[in-house]
Amino acid sequence: MASKEDGLRSCAVCGDRATGYHFHALTCEGCKGFFRRTVKKGMGLTCPFEQCCEVSKNQRRHCPACRLQKCFDAGMRKDMILSAEVLAQRRAKQAQKRAEQEPVQLNQKQKALVQLLLGAHARHVGTIFDQFVQFRPPAHLFTRHQPTPPLPPALPLLIHLADISTFMVQQVIKFTKDLPHFRSLPMEDQISLLKGAAPEICHIELNTTFCPHSHTFLCGPLRYTLQDIAHVGFQEQFLAAMFRFHVTLRRLQLQEPEYALMAALALFSPDRPGVTQRELIDQMQEEMALTLQSYIRGQQARPKGRLHRMQSSENPLLLSTHTLWRPEESNPDRLLSQCILGLLAGFL
Repeated sequence: MASKEDGLRSCAVCGDRATGYHFHALTCEGCKGFFRRTVKKGMGLTCPFEQCCEVSKNQRRHCPACRLQKCFDAGMRKDMILSAEVLAQRRAKQAQKRAEQEPVQLNQKQKALVQLLLGAHARHVGTIFDQFVQFRPPAHLFTRHQPTPPLPPALPLLIHLADISTFMVQQVIKFTKDLPHFRSLPMEDQISLLKGAAPEICHIELNTTFCPHSHTFLCGPLRYTLQDIAHVGFQEQFLAAMFRFHVTLRRLQLQEPEYALMAALALFSPDRPGVTQRELIDQMQEEMALTLQSYIRGQQARPKGRLHRMQSSENPLLLSTHTLWRPEESNPDRLLSQCILGLLAGFL
């Protein structure tokens, strides 16, 4: 980039207005281009006179040999000339950087997709956390309890967590059934996708309630801590992964459309076991990803690097039921699996 000071200075070769330092010398655009072309062509130039021709703005084209020599005398260096391939790569990166900095508008199809997802999200997912209070929560979960009392027996808390987990899965299924993309798939693929995606979507949505300062989940009048989850038998390995996920995702300051699109990304995962229409589902996921990318780029005054960080968080917690519980406990993972499968069979 040429500074204002450089703009007032003259080209060290011909005296024209210099535009900046090119190949290690302060030159104009004309001498920069001449030097690059001449060196790359490897032309053996010879002065027809006495190698002392005038090289000025008006006379610089009369003797290429003297002009080239003056370029070298001014300090221009052959080794600083980029190859055509490297130059093309640099220009492509610069163009990509400029494109990423410009706000991107959603096309009509993407706008319709976002509105569809937002509608389904608002109907079935947006208010589920305020309804947790209906499922017999232990008294210590209410935020009015200050300071936090000792943890109660694990069984009432476990029953409450099982009830709200079932309720969340039910609402996730209703959310997916409102999506024409999903309904167009064969029933066996719908079941396979939901078996893998339901826990992930629940955690994506649960992130909207996560408080990064207190590291708790605030669901209406209820407050859940990691200690509550550990108290009913979840493994520390799972809790650590869950905590990292929620802290990282919350820092992105997502909006509701982004949460809905991330849920759709998790839903349309072609690598789920048992899926038959992998190519079609992959196309659906790509559509969701491109819409999410365009939506993020269309937002201004948001945290820098959100797109890169979101791409690394798109498939957040590949949860499997066998990782949720301590092995020395009885086998609640089977009960949870049967519960989810039963819900899928009842709603699909």
